[in-house]
Amino acid sequence: MQLNGCILLNVETEDDKVFKALADASRRKLLDRLRTAGGLSLNELCEGHDMSRQAVSKHLALLEAANLVVTRMQGREKLHFLNPVPISEIYIRWIGQFEKGRLDALHTLKQALEEKNDD
Repeated sequence: MQLNGCILLNVETEDDKVFKALADASRRKLLDRLRTAGGLSLNELCEGHDMSRQAVSKHLALLEAANLVVTRMQGREKLHFLNPVPISEIYIRWIGQFEKGRLDALHTLKQALEEKNDD
């Protein structure tokens, strides 16, 4: 694809995979379950969801591809765990930048109000 002399490649980055995985409410619910009780099997993750085993399995595969879920075999069972690192990296890269400016503004406002009260 070319746009104004620039070539745009349809390359999915690691961040893209994470955002895509987090875009679905069902996947976010699965991550919430893993956050509160890690080491769950597919059967355990299916409990309490209005999804088929196959649907949960597909969601888990996408979460694994985004590195949001890691697995470990325990006997014949595959246990799923939340990997919070990609979410933390996104927080630092995208949210943290905006938070610093907001906190600096609050600090400046606090100082101005304290100086006004001292007068």
